[in-house]
Amino acid sequence: MAKEYVTLQEGTYRIDGTRVSLDSVVYAYGRGASPESIQRSFPLLTLEQVHGAVAFYLSHKADVYKYPTEGEEEFEKLQNASHEKHADWYEKLRRAREEMLRTRS
Repeated sequence: MAKEYVTLQEGTYRIDGTRVSLDSVVYAYGRGASPESIQRSFPLLTLEQVHGAVAFYLSHKADVYKYPTEGEEEFEKLQNASHEKHADWYEKLRRAREEMLRTRS
């Protein structure tokens, strides 16, 4: 049975059994860091986990790149809903910001 090195937790890919995000490992890998160097940067991870995370990334690039986009879209929806629900408050905030900028000039 194949070992799982990466899991999707609360909308984020994480190294299984840790709170270390796959993004952190992939970022270091993309900047040219060796697996050994990445492991030293994340002492909670074993070298095996780092290799497993990199292998997962290399074989699931489309999925890995898709999930931040989905999160951004969800954030925009929530932000728009908040603006609609609290339009009066956002208008007061906008006017206060304009007033503050005007008095600085």
